[in-house]
Amino acid sequence: MQLKNLHYLSGLLLSVFIGFHLFNHLMALGGAEMHISTMQSFRSFYRHPFLETVLLITALVQIFSGMRLVKAGAKTAGGFYEKMHIWTGIYLAFFLIIHIAAVLAGRYIFKLDTNFYFGVAGLNRFPFNLFFIPYYTLAILSFFGHIAAIHRKKMKRPLLGLSVIKQANIILITGAGIAICILYGLTNHFKGVSIPPAYEIIPGK
Repeated sequence: MQLKNLHYLSGLLLSVFIGFHLFNHLMALGGAEMHISTMQSFRSFYRHPFLETVLLITALVQIFSGMRLVKAGAKTAGGFYEKMHIWTGIYLAFFLIIHIAAVLAGRYIFKLDTNFYFGVAGLNRFPFNLFFIPYYTLAILSFFGHIAAIHRKKMKRPLLGLSVIKQANIILITGAGIAICILYGLTNHFKGVSIPPAYEIIPGK
């Protein structure tokens, strides 16, 4: 299988999980308990040892194949979306490495339930939020930016009267809206979340 195809297929699989993950975060708009309840429902599926292993391998394949493709494509990227494809890919690789390492450390070293409070610890405490707010925001924007760039490249025809560029722009704008909604929910509507003592040993994930 060619590297591009491997990267594309692993990206599709990973995107399904990320889609559920972002939906879970949107549930924080209804409060911490709604977020935790939704996560528990999803965990009954993706916390299966086999599926977790597949997800981890998929993420690693996505990271390493992406870095190889960046080296090959960085010099030839021309337009806005071509460059966005490269830069969002680099940031997503960085984010996935940090994110996966933090979750594994939380679970196996700190023995924590990596739930809502693990995720929002850094977002709701100064000065850690100066890092974690842009860190999470850029991750969500990069995810949708990457999808928009791929859509721009692969889509060949207008849809509902919208040109391919406009379609890609809508994906990007939608991502920005979702990022704002998620941050609004994870910070208790920008009023701050009280972090349980067990989670104060870490700034966030």
